[in-house]
Amino acid sequence: MKGKYLNPKADVTFKKIFGEHPHLVMSLLNALLPLDEGKQIESIEYLSPEMVPENPSKKNSIVDVRCYETGGRQFIVEMQMNWNDEFKQRVVLNAAKAVVKQLNKGEDYRLIQPVYSLNLINDVGFEADPDEFYHDYAIVNVEHSDRIIEGLRFVFVELPKFFTCKEQGHRMPKPLALKRMAVLWLRFLTEIDEQTEEVSPELLENPDTNHALQILEKSAYTDGQLYAYEQFWDAVVNERVAIEGGFKKGHAEGLAEGLAEGAHQEKLQNASKMKELGMAIDIISQVTGLSPQEIESL
Repeated sequence: MKGKYLNPKADVTFKKIFGEHPHLVMSLLNALLPLDEGKQIESIEYLSPEMVPENPSKKNSIVDVRCYETGGRQFIVEMQMNWNDEFKQRVVLNAAKAVVKQLNKGEDYRLIQPVYSLNLINDVGFEADPDEFYHDYAIVNVEHSDRIIEGLRFVFVELPKFFTCKEQGHRMPKPLALKRMAVLWLRFLTEIDEQTEEVSPELLENPDTNHALQILEKSAYTDGQLYAYEQFWDAVVNERVAIEGGFKKGHAEGLAEGLAEGAHQEKLQNASKMKELGMAIDIISQVTGLSPQEIESL
């Protein structure tokens, strides 16, 4: 680790920044969530451990912070290091649990407050949208998308795509276009790591990102925290290797099956032509390796 800082996306650093400093997580949420004008978050409290929905996957690469505002809205901020097919379903499950846990038996459903799930992904998960890194999901009417049922809102931000868009000078998506803090927070999450030796003046000049940078300084962490930090990244790498290994194995198996099916189809076509030419079925069987029954059925 050559530089002065650690990577903010790790478990110990992410929770130290956004799980211990309410004004910083509030700044991040106001910047990245599609909150209507006049409905910005003004104060938050962290959820106590017994109120936090259990994470069913128990993966080391998942980092999350949960809080709610005095008005009742709840917020889940999650860092997902490696994309997998189950991630979106797990996000829905955790947000739904946060809704359910708001009510005790017999209470009025009108007391339910919205739950916002902000998911920062250090991977590419939405392959169909190569140039879009910001994905906003709500419960909408299929024919009239402006009609929304309030209660659940999901935002996914693909950090590698943001970095690419920034480097190539692409426009920011509409919900972020007028929010300078959104760009600053995303730059903070994508530009700062163990190799960082110089920090952009914009990040240093802003009070929130400057404070977050101070929290990221290696000198602020104990030997035990630094050990946990290294263990986290080892787990992330191991999980990514396992995911890629599973993909390659599945791809190889699928390729082998496809080649075998193609070879079989070619045998059937050749056998059909031989049959049309009047060749004996036992001869065709010897040449192609097909059974007499298969050849008879052609």
